[in-house]
Amino acid sequence: MTERLLGIHDELRYASGANQSDLQIDGYLNYHFITSPVEQGFKKLLLEAGINRAAPTNFRGEVRRPVVALRSSPWKAGAESNPWHDEFDLDHGHVRYYGDHKVSTVGLPGVTPGNKALLEEWRFHSGTTRAERELAAPLLVFRAKSVTVDGRTRHQGFVEFCGVGLIERLEHIVQRDPSSGKSFPNIVLDLAIVQANNGDVIDMRWIDDRRDPELSAESSLRYAPDSWKRWVKEGRSSIPRIRRRVLSSRVKNKEEQLPPSGSPANDDLHQIYSFYSDQKHAFEVLASRVAGEVLRRSGSTYNPGWLTRSGGDGGVDFVGRLDVGSLGANTPVVVLGQAKCISPESSISPDQVARVVARLRRGWIGVFVTTGSFSKQAQVEVVDDQYPLILIPGKELAAEVARIAAEDFEGNISALLATTLSEYETSITARRPEEILWA
Repeated sequence: MTERLLGIHDELRYASGANQSDLQIDGYLNYHFITSPVEQGFKKLLLEAGINRAAPTNFRGEVRRPVVALRSSPWKAGAESNPWHDEFDLDHGHVRYYGDHKVSTVGLPGVTPGNKALLEEWRFHSGTTRAERELAAPLLVFRAKSVTVDGRTRHQGFVEFCGVGLIERLEHIVQRDPSSGKSFPNIVLDLAIVQANNGDVIDMRWIDDRRDPELSAESSLRYAPDSWKRWVKEGRSSIPRIRRRVLSSRVKNKEEQLPPSGSPANDDLHQIYSFYSDQKHAFEVLASRVAGEVLRRSGSTYNPGWLTRSGGDGGVDFVGRLDVGSLGANTPVVVLGQAKCISPESSISPDQVARVVARLRRGWIGVFVTTGSFSKQAQVEVVDDQYPLILIPGKELAAEVARIAAEDFEGNISALLATTLSEYETSITARRPEEILWA
């Protein structure tokens, strides 16, 4: 069986009359070779329709549809042949795809071959048992791609692979045809595009196996993406964790958040952690000061406020105010801070970050300072949901402490840390965060 890897955003040459044996055509991957190699004896998985079904496979009475290919043509949106607008957000693993019912179709959604296939698959994609989910057909999502050949833009004959989709939600809707103004029923799917394996690729031998009547549905998972296997095992609850996400440069691995081993900064970080290991409450004083230094360097004026009472902070350890603008034209912004003195080898979870975010009101910002690092998922949620939260891990903390010590304590970090103990009790108050606006 030939290994064929199909990557998300790969551009493929689609020609209905092309053979299934050539890897490339006109310098592009041959769609028919990738999806239906001639050596396997499979029929072509054509894309002339928007929704394209492979013939069912029967393994000892266990009937499954191997795959469904979806095609979207963006430049046809609004036309009679395609009066709906499919929506693609591949970086966040979401596609909204409309069925193939048209204003001229007689009957309810489900009479067209495409909608019928999707409604049948919805039963398996929403399945509550592993056996049901094993039968669910992967949805290979493609969209027509414009390419420039010999100086001319061609709208036909090329497609872009957009990933493997799960039906997360299926709705019955009423649409309006833009040319006639008539209404007609249809279905719309919210697809979760799942994470591909390393390199953002799908091993198409997975689809070959699903077409093989000698293999059970369970056996046909051997080349499936790890994300799909997890969904089959765990079901709907796993979708947030297997959805494809393109991480921004703001998401850092653990090594990037901590000083290099054996470096002076690493020694400083461990000194900070050791100093507060038995008096972690006092770390809030240091965290507040570090947060203030970070915010001041943005060019705005930072005014330190107070520490909250231990045990009743509800996700907030310190409060401050950032005055944004010039002296004659500015606005105050409430700053809520959280401090966690943990082992530098440990990391902050999404739940811990969520506690701070839950306290933020509109127009407020948060700062989270730790001696450790932030888990990948915690960072992803901050980036994806665009939370106004500044994350300060161990590496930045150590650098700021060294800078403060150099400016105010002649480089003596121990002296700086000692002052936080005496300041702790006098910094605590029970005031509401918004009172900082009038302080």
